[in-house]
Amino acid sequence: MKIQGIYTPNIVPFRSDGAINEPELRRMTSWLIDKGIHGLYPNGSTGEFIRLSFEERLRVVQIMASETRGRVPILAGAAEANIDLVLQACAAYADLGCAAVSITGPYYYKVSQESIEHFFREIAARSPIDILLYNIPQFSNEISLPVVQRLALDCPRIIGIKDSSRDFPRFCTMLAQIKPQRPDFVCFSGTEEILFPSLMMGGDGGTIASSGVIPEVILKIYQDFQAGNYAECRRVQLKIQELIATMFAAGNFPEGFRAAVALRGFDPGPPRYPLGPQEQTHLEETKGKLACILGECGYPEAARECEARRAPATPTTPLSRPELEKIVRAVVSQYQA
Repeated sequence: MKIQGIYTPNIVPFRSDGAINEPELRRMTSWLIDKGIHGLYPNGSTGEFIRLSFEERLRVVQIMASETRGRVPILAGAAEANIDLVLQACAAYADLGCAAVSITGPYYYKVSQESIEHFFREIAARSPIDILLYNIPQFSNEISLPVVQRLALDCPRIIGIKDSSRDFPRFCTMLAQIKPQRPDFVCFSGTEEILFPSLMMGGDGGTIASSGVIPEVILKIYQDFQAGNYAECRRVQLKIQELIATMFAAGNFPEGFRAAVALRGFDPGPPRYPLGPQEQTHLEETKGKLACILGECGYPEAARECEARRAPATPTTPLSRPELEKIVRAVVSQYQA
């Protein structure tokens, strides 16, 4: 299956003991497919892959592949700390029937662009599954444009890139440098704020975290673009900016997205990373804002939550002096008995 359109980097729901909540993950997977999502992207940043063990990452993909049953392609995150583990993940995801894997530049250690290029060349030469480069310089070494161009032109196994740099000029330059020479090279945006502009410039779609919350809306942007309804694309793109900003402002990414998923009727469970008291208070306040934003967009579960939070507390009638004295006498008599 050609990788294009909207792919969802889903959250991972957890049970109260911190383990993966398999039934809820299956329910979420089928819900996204039923909504019309073009593909799934487990083990992305939104799925907190770095907070899961290697075995848990494999298990997430196993669960989702089993639930998907080939209905949509899966682009599995295979970013690991060394080449051997990356290749183990590639082999496992190929066996599970995934369409491709996504691999970040090396993380933690700062390494040269030459080293990054050889890292990907070795993986490409040995991988049993197609690869999308994943450029996310906020969390890993940046994959420079010259390196991306050479890898795209020299390595058939590398079929595209997911760019989450939030750098639109870079994205446009990449399209100009690579697409004329390799038109089939997939150029995905990982940033919902520039989804419509990236499509207009020739992008192939995106891995869009908010599509796990509002799949109907994100799909509408893509479908309207395909139909040439650019004014509507622009209207909807601008409409979702506040929601996206509010989810990011919740702190401790991806807790804002997990809170929003809960407002769509799912149980994300406790966070994998602990929150401090002030963070919990801020997250709860953000959830109230998200409920009202989603409610205004027509989502009934969120609208009910918004109304409940806006409802004034039921006033209590103060006790009269005789009533208060009666209660005090009753309490005193119990102690004297």
